Amino acid sequence: MPSTPSTPSTSGSAERWGPLWGARPRAWAASEELQAPTYREAIARIGVQAGSRVLDVGCGTGMFLRLVADRGAAPYGLDASDALLQLARERVPEADLRAGDMQFLPYEEDCFDLVCGFNAFFFAADMVAALREAGRVVRRGGPVLIQVWGRPERCDLEAMKAIMRPFLPAPPPNAPAATALWKPGVLEEMVVAAGMTPRSAFDLAYAFEYPDESVLGRLMLAPAGIATTLGPDREESVRAEIVEALAPYRSTQGVYRLHNEFHYLVASAP
Repeated sequence: MPSTPSTPSTSGSAERWGPLWGARPRAWAASEELQAPTYREAIARIGVQAGSRVLDVGCGTGMFLRLVADRGAAPYGLDASDALLQLARERVPEADLRAGDMQFLPYEEDCFDLVCGFNAFFFAADMVAALREAGRVVRRGGPVLIQVWGRPERCDLEAMKAIMRPFLPAPPPNAPAATALWKPGVLEEMVVAAGMTPRSAFDLAYAFEYPDESVLGRLMLAPAGIATTLGPDREESVRAEIVEALAPYRSTQGVYRLHNEFHYLVASAP
């Protein structure tokens, strides 16, 4: 049985975020395909062995798990959204996929060789509690990989996020204050508080590419259920605002290239 977090939050965040992230699953699946380089970098850094058991926390539509399975590993995924998991089952039919909350993982202790969370752990109501759970289910001394956004000045998508931010759901009353997770030492402190040991940190920068304005506008409204939050009356105006904000990244051929940086920390379980 999952251990009970000793932190104030005991309700998790799956009920809050699951329906939002699953509002436009096909559009999010297309966005997730743009993240293949970040998954490949993680695999290259850590290594994924045939026969190993790999858990992706916040697995979305299963892009990372597809890469894991293609290397002969046993893929496991957990997500808050049933709609995203349905697409993950199409992409990775051999995976063990479950709906759940990252603060209360439905797995026994020491049952995975690797646990990963790509832009996922910070959606937990209590991130330290979620990291503690990741450390509980990975084998003794095994790696937990945490990926977050990099420095804002190196993320072109900040222009879009600035427009979206006012429309996102307010955090729960007992949620800790937001922190700059990319800053040196911040993730490390959380990992230590979760009972794990920081091992290595690295960054990766690459460009997301969108072929035209239509695809850009459609995919920009997929994350975090932003289109649902906006409602049909505001969707088109906010879409236009986002496209205008991202105009500096449009080539003369109409292709948008948005460079973004990601920060990773690899920790080990006790």
